[in-house]
Amino acid sequence: MYGYETRVRMTETDQYRQMTLPAVLNQFQDCSVFRSEDRGVGMHFLESRKRMWVLSSWKIVIARYPKMAERIRVETWPYAFGKMTGSRNFRMLDEHGEALAWADSYWVYMNTERARPCRLDEDVSGAYEINPKLPMEYEEGHIALPDGMREEEPFLVIRHQLDVNHHVNNGQYVLMAAEYLPEDFQIRQMRAEYRKSAKLNDQICPKVEVDERGATVALDDTEGKPYAVIEFR
Repeated sequence: MYGYETRVRMTETDQYRQMTLPAVLNQFQDCSVFRSEDRGVGMHFLESRKRMWVLSSWKIVIARYPKMAERIRVETWPYAFGKMTGSRNFRMLDEHGEALAWADSYWVYMNTERARPCRLDEDVSGAYEINPKLPMEYEEGHIALPDGMREEEPFLVIRHQLDVNHHVNNGQYVLMAAEYLPEDFQIRQMRAEYRKSAKLNDQICPKVEVDERGATVALDDTEGKPYAVIEFR
């Protein structure tokens, strides 16, 4: 297991001075990146082999959003590797060790030249220790898209939404989707599936369904195929 201590920055908080869901997501992603860098299998190493990890899906559960300047600990560990995949848990703790948030994630190992999944290198998977799965409710299957979803105004991908791979950052899709939530909606659970990568100037065509349980948002291309599907509860 790998982790680090930090404090909630003002830039990570909302108008109520509590950490936002995208900030939780970013802390989790950073934690996994730091672990890979410390183990010598980070971005430069993978780039030299024409490889990268691509996040396929998330489930994040929030028990409590920490407040501005609160001390927290962020942890991550892989619990399984497949031939071309990895599964990883995350959690965020307060200074007393109480769980604030936790997550499950599923990753695919990619050949960047072919833009296809490839066999996981043994020295990459061997750089991590496997730990037991976090006790949480795990999801099976894809997020169900409701019938009759409302179509919203399309928009273009802009530069600040891109990551180091020149694709839309995982957290940016969540930010896009959250724009369609009711103003007083507080997210306690989020699932996201990433179907394909959007790039600069691609057009995003949102479809939205909001009900008493929460919201489902599909961020589609111009042909109606999803870049990402996000579910809020």
